[in-house]
Amino acid sequence: MSYKKFDENDVILNTLKTYPKCEFFVFDGKIFYNDRPSQTGKFSSDVLHVPSGHISLYEINVDREELIHPFITKQSSNIAFETVSKSSYTLDFQLGDVISGSYPLSASITREYMPTAGQRNTGTNKETGGTFETSPVHPHFYALKNRLDFYGYRSQHYKVSSSFGDKSQQTVNLLSIPSIFFGNRIKPGTLSLKWYVTGSLVAELQDTKRNGELIEVAGPNVDAVAGVALYDEGFLLLTGSWALSSDSMALISGSASGHNPKWIFFGAGANDGVSVASTAATNSSASFNLSFQGTNEVQTMTMFAHARKGEVNFSNNPTYYDYGQDVLEITSSQIYEENRNRTIKNTVSSSFSDYEAPFERQVYISRVAIYDENQNLIGIATLSNPILKKEDQDLTFKLKLDI
Repeated sequence: MSYKKFDENDVILNTLKTYPKCEFFVFDGKIFYNDRPSQTGKFSSDVLHVPSGHISLYEINVDREELIHPFITKQSSNIAFETVSKSSYTLDFQLGDVISGSYPLSASITREYMPTAGQRNTGTNKETGGTFETSPVHPHFYALKNRLDFYGYRSQHYKVSSSFGDKSQQTVNLLSIPSIFFGNRIKPGTLSLKWYVTGSLVAELQDTKRNGELIEVAGPNVDAVAGVALYDEGFLLLTGSWALSSDSMALISGSASGHNPKWIFFGAGANDGVSVASTAATNSSASFNLSFQGTNEVQTMTMFAHARKGEVNFSNNPTYYDYGQDVLEITSSQIYEENRNRTIKNTVSSSFSDYEAPFERQVYISRVAIYDENQNLIGIATLSNPILKKEDQDLTFKLKLDI
């Protein structure tokens, strides 16, 4: 079969912008993502081999007894995983050794509670006996300080130090959302944080102004700003410290002390070690809902493959010929010649019994193969049902590829 080249107007490149919705529900140390139930398989209690509320990157290991894992053989090319340090690569592995990784890779939201966000560890001067500050107790807050000040043009609530207070001296509740959930950025105006006590909604935050301010739209302090959202980076910083209800519950890991529901405790149990077991108290009355829409740009290629009149009406499929004919005319150690007198099977249907309709050259197209400029096969488009192509017909197949 001869190759056909796409014309200039047969290939169209577009960017499709989508807004996938994500919803997390947190209860008693467990996270539930988009209401997905846990699926039990033959070899695992969860077919994706990841905890509840997590997604599995690539989804390679699905209900497997022995998990697939990546590996690299140490060679002179010095290729290794990023998780292997240079010293470990040099000292711990010899040429020919296999360096293994592990699958599945998973991701979910994470909460970090910072009683005093800017607090630093202290060291002691051995000579004078005095103390001095060393590394930050909460390095993630320090990593975000410049970014928070940068977004100060959107709202003064972003700034580390402003008329609204000094975040370094405040209690900060940091929620981290991996980018695999939202794509390029979180869509402004779609954030919603709901706090429930015994199943009843006591307060809700939304970014109604679309400038990153998380504003209380339901609860005891409506219109108050309880935190900010970093749309591009996927972080939510909550500083709202007012009581949302008079209920008392344990919301800090390792402590059974009761606290009123506050925004600085939102998301307790989201991979932070907080649960009924860790607090030895009844915090099971608290549950949280976080929802938003991401922004994902998908590059798409649309191709139009044409089958003109008189084209693509021959097939190499053996069923194209009448059954029972000899395929070869001559064959030997020097000659290979097929039977040139083989007759093509007439597939034209007739409306009458015991009557064969006049012969027409026609085929059924079931696939369209795509090749690059070097005639390497790069893709195959398979039709849901074969399409009849007659010799006097023009057909066009629309192929779409998401990149």
